[in-house]
Amino acid sequence: MDFLFLFFVALTVTIFVKTIIIVPQREAYIVERLGRYYTTLSAGFHILLPFIDKLSYKHCLKEQAMEVSSQVCITKDNIAVEVDGILYSQVVDPKAASYGINNYQYATSQIAQTTMRSVIGKMDLDKTFEERDLINKAIVAAVDGASEPWGVKVTRYEVKNIVPPKSIKDAMEKQMRAEREKRALIAESEGDKQAKINRAEGEKQELIKHAEGKAFEIATVANATAEGIEAVARSIGEKDGLEAVNLRVAEKYINQFGNIAKEGNTLIIPANLADIGGTAASLMSVIKKINKDDKA
Repeated sequence: MDFLFLFFVALTVTIFVKTIIIVPQREAYIVERLGRYYTTLSAGFHILLPFIDKLSYKHCLKEQAMEVSSQVCITKDNIAVEVDGILYSQVVDPKAASYGINNYQYATSQIAQTTMRSVIGKMDLDKTFEERDLINKAIVAAVDGASEPWGVKVTRYEVKNIVPPKSIKDAMEKQMRAEREKRALIAESEGDKQAKINRAEGEKQELIKHAEGKAFEIATVANATAEGIEAVARSIGEKDGLEAVNLRVAEKYINQFGNIAKEGNTLIIPANLADIGGTAASLMSVIKKINKDDKA
């Protein structure tokens, strides 16, 4: 009797434990009754009928990241590259994910690989590095469309690595070095060109300023000379002006011979040096004639 009692107690506890189900948050459980789909249990506390209800599938409703294995793809210009990536998906219909396909994760990864080979086969090698966003969008569109009957939503795909053959990598590195050297030479030549332009512009401005200065100097001297000539002309017309000019000419005449004597040992003396007054008178006659002509 004691043994039977203990047996029934253990059986009751086992049945009670098996029939009580607690579903965690962001998960869904599929329950079958007598071998057929019965209901989908959401987060919370649930009780099943013993020996009738069966917990068949458990699904996580969170977004899941799944690594897509590396594979060899042939580009449009016949270059073999190894490509891998990460696929992000989420179960939106637990029933369809349970009965629509046997293994939705494996199926979505296979579609992602085949789509990747197809997309990269339409691109040149250089484009595969530049158009990663285009590759990602194409794979998401293809996999999401195929996985819709399975109750799975593909949110995004990211290409991780695109690895070309070693020979192609070496050629690309040489090309990049040549391109960098080319840009450096162009930058240097542009800098030299700009420096020459700046120097030429500076010399041009300097010449313009020098020419303006010379022009101003010439104009100033000319104006001063004109003013001096006008002053002399006015002085000659005044009283005793001619006598003053006569005296001034005689002084200049004598000073010039004095300068000649200082500069050399040889001095040439005019025959009429004693007749300084006659020389001055001759000059005055010329000045008088000029005045008469001006008045006329």
